[in-house]
Amino acid sequence: MTAIEHRFVEVNGIRLHIAEQGQGPLVVLLHGFPECWYSWRHQFAPLVAAGYRVVAPDQRGYARSDRPKDPASYTIHHLTGDLIGLIHALGEERAVVVGHDWGAPVAWWAARFRPDVVRGVVGLSVPPSPRGPLPMAEGLRQALGDRFYFVYFQEPGRADAELAQDIRTTFRRLLAGHPQVKPAPGAAPTWMIPEGGTLLDSLADPDRLPDWLTEADIDAMVAEYAPHGAEAFTGGLNWYRSTGLTWELTAAFDDGPPISVPAMYLAGEQDLVIGMPGVRQLLDEGLPHIAPRLFRSALLPDCGHWTQQEKPDEVNEALLAFLGSIKD
Repeated sequence: MTAIEHRFVEVNGIRLHIAEQGQGPLVVLLHGFPECWYSWRHQFAPLVAAGYRVVAPDQRGYARSDRPKDPASYTIHHLTGDLIGLIHALGEERAVVVGHDWGAPVAWWAARFRPDVVRGVVGLSVPPSPRGPLPMAEGLRQALGDRFYFVYFQEPGRADAELAQDIRTTFRRLLAGHPQVKPAPGAAPTWMIPEGGTLLDSLADPDRLPDWLTEADIDAMVAEYAPHGAEAFTGGLNWYRSTGLTWELTAAFDDGPPISVPAMYLAGEQDLVIGMPGVRQLLDEGLPHIAPRLFRSALLPDCGHWTQQEKPDEVNEALLAFLGSIKD
């Protein structure tokens, strides 16, 4: 098996760094916040061995890819435009797209916008959801308050500085820390900023890393972010700051159309995303209507937010089963 290769591709007016390996039908893996191609390290070998061409880009704003400064450059139209442009720049007409965390909405929306290009779609952690009556940040502010992390991220510069101050500690806490703010009795756990505290104060620095994460993994992530200094996390945070504009631009997709391509959803039972307002109801009642060609929807036991890193064997098995089910 050939090694993972790295190169840059010009798409949609920017330069994306990609990691790629293998030959065969294309599978594109989209990371979330605050990650990069490396979060898919466990998926390359099994998918390549099964006969697929695997490509994991650093999405715009992250790691080695270009990092536009204006938050308005991170709408879902920009992000899906990068994906479709990448598929075509790779010399392919179609691909299966897999997204985790923020990569999942890009995958879901791309499948909705361009079913002629996206052969199948998989979302990890974040399910597809209706547009909603309010921009996401405002809806979450009303439901959970100003100290909820998504709302906290809206202020330019604040979270950026906190995360960039000590990048190694940031990754240790984000990937392996546990929320410091306890939920109210009967409430689902959420990521809240302590009163008078900072973003990193919300997550305990773990005494030891979990079995699925090594110091070498932390080293790899730090190496991707450290060259960008004080703006190491700004590009990723701008994804959160563009959601109001995305809400305006997707008005034509209110209440439809459904995702028409084969689809799969996986998440960890302990993922904080599952505790966000309306997500459980969406999974129980709405998902089959939003994605009528749903192959599987499952919650993985003993798994938190970092799905493909925490449970690589289970995720890889599910991905191969899904890929094998797509016949067109």
